[in-house]
Amino acid sequence: MSFVTVNGVKLHYEQSGEGEETILFSHGLLFDTRLFEKQVAYFQNRYRCIAYDHRGQGQSQTPDDGFDMDTLTEDALQLIKTLNVGPCHVVGLSMGGFVGMRLAARHPELVKSLILLETSADEETNVFKYRLLSLIFRWFGAGPVASQIMNVLFGQKFLNDPQRKAERDFWRHEIARYPKTIVRAVAGVIERQPIIAELKNITAPTLVMVGNQDVATPPDKAERIHNHIGNSKLVVIKGAGHSASLEEPEQVNAAIEEFLRDLQDDFSADEA
Repeated sequence: MSFVTVNGVKLHYEQSGEGEETILFSHGLLFDTRLFEKQVAYFQNRYRCIAYDHRGQGQSQTPDDGFDMDTLTEDALQLIKTLNVGPCHVVGLSMGGFVGMRLAARHPELVKSLILLETSADEETNVFKYRLLSLIFRWFGAGPVASQIMNVLFGQKFLNDPQRKAERDFWRHEIARYPKTIVRAVAGVIERQPIIAELKNITAPTLVMVGNQDVATPPDKAERIHNHIGNSKLVVIKGAGHSASLEEPEQVNAAIEEFLRDLQDDFSADEA
């Protein structure tokens, strides 16, 4: 367990592996570094893997402000610089993808490749619904709406698999125990500005992944990102909802591995 103070906030991060290249993992709303445990376990024998908690989530500090996507992007930028790991492969899921796209578009020298999961380049389209959930959070905590949140975060395959009941119970419990201050991070997601106009500035090779059961950021959102980033590849993760890294880790790991291997092959060909 490690901490670093960047951009005026103390962030928690986990580091594994000693590879020459670094993969930076940026999680989604209501999660933390554990969202990518299975990816870190898979890649740490070949890459230096760093997963961090956004401000106000996981074990990172919860300041009074700074939860907009531009500030979160500055957090990630300073984290990369402070740990001296750029250029790196940036993996972002949902909110982490909001950050990853901004980072790649505005600071291309620090992003070796961009890997996006379950994210959107547009403004939030379910503002009323999420504002209502946030209001409940503020007054009663996440417990009363944990089941509704589970239906947003996970696909039907995961939610209805009797063999994965223990996993569901674990994440429902984790969601229910979030402090009321999580509304600050929720507001940052709900009120975010679109990034679609900046996608043309992303030059890093990009992998876009989406679960075919994702109801929070449906596949058409991923297709829209793919269509606006020239050097990008789109992969649909079968049977996954909004948390494919947890729901279908084997598919996600295989897609990332193929993507990174192709990058290495292209680099080797250019060197020859």
